[in-house]
Amino acid sequence: MTSVRLRTAAVLAAAALLLVGCTSDPLADDYRSGSGKGYISGDGSLTEVAADDRGEPVEFEGTAIDGSAISSADYAGEVLVVNFWYAECAPCRAEAGDLQQLNETFEGEEAHLLGVNVRNQAATAASFEKQYGVTYPSVLDINDGTVQLAFAGEVPPNAVPTTIVLDREGRIAARILGQLRDPKIVETIVGDLLVEAE
Repeated sequence: MTSVRLRTAAVLAAAALLLVGCTSDPLADDYRSGSGKGYISGDGSLTEVAADDRGEPVEFEGTAIDGSAISSADYAGEVLVVNFWYAECAPCRAEAGDLQQLNETFEGEEAHLLGVNVRNQAATAASFEKQYGVTYPSVLDINDGTVQLAFAGEVPPNAVPTTIVLDREGRIAARILGQLRDPKIVETIVGDLLVEAE
């Protein structure tokens, strides 16, 4: 009788493990599908944070692709659009032109674009910038991940690419999780944030 109970308990435990193994895990699902893309793509969803609900300013520092130092202090009092990317990411390549277009739109405004490369060394990242005509700076974050960590609050960059917009106080005001489908969305958010602070 005891051995029957033990076998029943063992079967139930094994079934429970199988059920746990069936829960959805995007990275595991991508691996099992054989896509080989090596990233979890976002769905393009937009999260906006009302001014009264924004957290503390995001503070970061790092080294740009050209070796210069970059920090959040460089953008104090201005709106900053931060894009997390890496060269082998297909959605990152697809949105590169739109981000460069935004960068050109912001010229003369109190708004800037900054990339955060999460996976490449300088030579690979620089090659990407040259190929896609990217003129705004990017921080190399592969070695220590400190910039990603600085953004790991309530609205973190959970996918690559992710675009996060900081208000003039350096607080997270919006996030687009995944490929940027329409640069006008970011342009509108930035315009609203520029007016908001006046």
